[in-house]
Amino acid sequence: MPRPRPHTWRPRTWVLVLAAVFAVLQLANVTGRDTPDTKNYLSYALSLRGDSKREAAAATIDYVCAGRAALAHRNQNVHVVRFHRPDPAPRVKRECGADEWRVVERRLRAGQTGGHTVPYMPERFMRIFEARPGYPVVLLPFVSVFGVVWGVWAASVVIAVAGGVLVFLVLRTLRVPVPLCLTGQGLYYVLPVGTTAMRPMTEGLMLALTLSAVWGCALVLDGRRSRAGLALVAGSLAALFTVKHSQALFLGVCLAAAGTLIAVRRWRRGRVPGCGVLAVAGMGAAAAVLTVVLARLLGYPSTEDSVQDLLTHHFTRPDRADPWPEFLQLQGNFWMEWLRRQLWQPLFLAALAAGAWGAARRPAFGVFLAAAAFTGILTQAGHPDINIWGERLIVLAWLLPVVGVPLLLDAVLRRPVALPAQGHAERAHSMR
Repeated sequence: MPRPRPHTWRPRTWVLVLAAVFAVLQLANVTGRDTPDTKNYLSYALSLRGDSKREAAAATIDYVCAGRAALAHRNQNVHVVRFHRPDPAPRVKRECGADEWRVVERRLRAGQTGGHTVPYMPERFMRIFEARPGYPVVLLPFVSVFGVVWGVWAASVVIAVAGGVLVFLVLRTLRVPVPLCLTGQGLYYVLPVGTTAMRPMTEGLMLALTLSAVWGCALVLDGRRSRAGLALVAGSLAALFTVKHSQALFLGVCLAAAGTLIAVRRWRRGRVPGCGVLAVAGMGAAAAVLTVVLARLLGYPSTEDSVQDLLTHHFTRPDRADPWPEFLQLQGNFWMEWLRRQLWQPLFLAALAAGAWGAARRPAFGVFLAAAAFTGILTQAGHPDINIWGERLIVLAWLLPVVGVPLLLDAVLRRPVALPAQGHAERAHSMR
């Protein structure tokens, strides 16, 4: 009588288990993940819900100050001198609320009441966030159903989980074995990518949409679902425009360059470039042009506005008459210091090298993957500020090791192992 086959879980079950484990782990930090940008996006979402300026301000200030109070409580609990002192959380929350309301009330009285965001900063600075409705729109249903604290947390979990699932789908499209696809999903969660994606900012959504475009490129190269792949690329670029139009511009330019490079390489080798590759290149170029045109028509902040924002500390100082020489000097200084810090702790550089090695095993796809990861370098170059916490601007570059390392492992594991010939030695030994 044949033995019954042992039950094995399907790949999608493992994907869901891995995502569920990641989500449960995030319960350890429900608050305290916010950054100075969070209150701008959150107030935008609450405004879309119908809250007034003061109602949105009250909710966002309470959320931000509760996070600061929680961090103050945790930090004192482990402070070797002050751990036995009274809990600082009530005082921190009270002082934080007073400081935030003082700024908001002053700006509201001065007439800064336009747009969807609460006026935490000068109007010129807040225009940057007015041009990014995508993330607040995603945030809106979560905060409406679960409230601000749990809604922001749940939205972050869903966005971060989606990024990891997209890594799995990209690798499966490339016919990588399921365990290595799960490895890529796990890398997304445990590397700085997952940490950044969990922060209530645009970066998590940018990562997911960029991965969606990369998945589209993989489908186009696969050849069997080219139309679906092109639709994914187009949809991702369009959605990125609403989340952060500079990322749509960077990804469009990089995909256009990557598609052109692949087509030229194939043409020089006497091969047909492929309609799908040419379509991706054309789509990227069109997206870049449309992004520039639409941003100008909609009055979005320009490149010069971004440079002035950087050099004037968010428009709190007078504009520079000629900002570009200072900006270029700061670029040189930034990258020298950045490289020095990376060589001191070379995990990121080592991960990039391993990812590039793995991407090189799939040359056509590897070019598209490297192009998507390079948008992180471009984003960082646009904001050469060494003090931005967590290196979140360059986080898109981590997509190269997240996807490339499983490709490298796949190439290593598929390589046949050459065993030494033992026949002659065994016969010689038997004749002794």
